This record gives sequence, C-alpha cells and structure tokens, in this order.
Amino acid sequence: MLKFAFWSLLCINGVLFAYSQGLLGHIAGNEREPARMHNQLNPAKLRLVPAPVAGAAALAEPPPTTPVPVPVPLTVCIEVGNFGPAEARRFEARLAPLALGERLSRQTVVPATEATSHIVYIPPQGSKEGAERKAGELKNLGVTSYFIMSDNSAMKWGISLGVFKSEAAAQALLASLAKQGVHSARLAARGAQDGKQAFRFRAIDAATRASIADIGAAFPALATRDCK
Repeated sequence: MLKFAFWSLLCINGVLFAYSQGLLGHIAGNEREPARMHNQLNPAKLRLVPAPVAGAAALAEPPPTTPVPVPVPLTVCIEVGNFGPAEARRFEARLAPLALGERLSRQTVVPATEATSHIVYIPPQGSKEGAERKAGELKNLGVTSYFIMSDNSAMKWGISLGVFKSEAAAQALLASLAKQGVHSARLAARGAQDGKQAFRFRAIDAATRASIADIGAAFPALATRDCK
C-alpha cells in the first residue's frame, strides 16, 4: 500500500512538472501566450482602423461638375437678294461688322444684258415749261435736231438729241454738241439691264440671322429665301 502511494505521488509530481514547463499545453486546450502570439499570421502588420463616424459622408461636399454646353442650332443656308450693283455694294458694306468670312458668298442670280441702242439726251427738266425753255436754249446754240419726251417714263420732260445703235456714233454726237456749247447732254444705254446679285449665308445662328434681317430692313426690295 505504501509503495502504491509512493508511485502515485511520484507520477502526479511528474505531470505537474511537465505542465509547468509547458510541455502538456493548457488544460482547456488553449496554448500558452508566447505560443499563441507565435502562431498569429504576420502580427507586425496589424493596424488599427478607426470606425467611421456617423453622418461624415453626408457632410462631404460633392465633386464639382462641369456644365455641358448646349449646342446652338445653325441655319443651313439662306439667300438674300436681289440687288442691283449699287445696292449690293451698300448691303455688303453693312455686313462687314458681322465678320462672316467664308460663311458669306455672293451670287449672280440675273445676268446683265447688253444695250440695244444708245441715246444722247438732256435730263428731265421737271415740267413741260422747263423742257420748252431748255429747247429754246438749244436753238440759240444752233441745235435744231431734238425731241421733248413727254411719255410717262423716267425720261419725261427730258430732251432727246439722237438715238444710235452703236455707242461710238453716240459718243461722236456728244463730242460735237460739247463744241457747240451744250454741256448738259448725257449718254445712256437703252435696253441694257444690270445684273442682279444675291448674298448667301451658311452655318449662321439665330442671332446672326436677326442681325442680317435688321440690315436688310433698309432695302425695301429685299427677298429672303432658303438655299442648299
């Protein structure tokens, strides 16, 4: 009996010694602290992450946005006319401040026609009495071939001194009259028509079209139409 007790105590002491040395681990299955820390994965790389503050996202300002430009609608093509030579020059001069460049072009819409005759004349005198008074002056200068124009034309109460098919013949008469002292005589082509001009505008916006319309208001015969 004493032997049994002796060996039992010896075994118990041996177990306690082994446990105290960490050879048997923890009774509950947990390892000692040095071993547990040793088995962690990369403990040196552990970082503490602060918990998000409630409502912080709501206080952040949204990123600035770039406004998207709204495209301005363009007129494909408009044509403005029909102008005689003098009117075309005045209209073109008034367009200069718009600086249209290649968006503006000039077109001939009605070609000019050649003269069929040439007239030497004294401009209208305003009334029948004025024409007769002028005719008396011509007689005093030795001019006997003349005709007072009384029709309802732009030449009414003017005096025709001769009509010729060739311009050279009309120029000869004009020179002869000048030698006689008739210095108010003029020469004009008859049957000739000046060509008509139109202006084309491409890729213009509504504001530019309105400016063109304002300029065109000074030209009563202005016609505006779409073009290709």
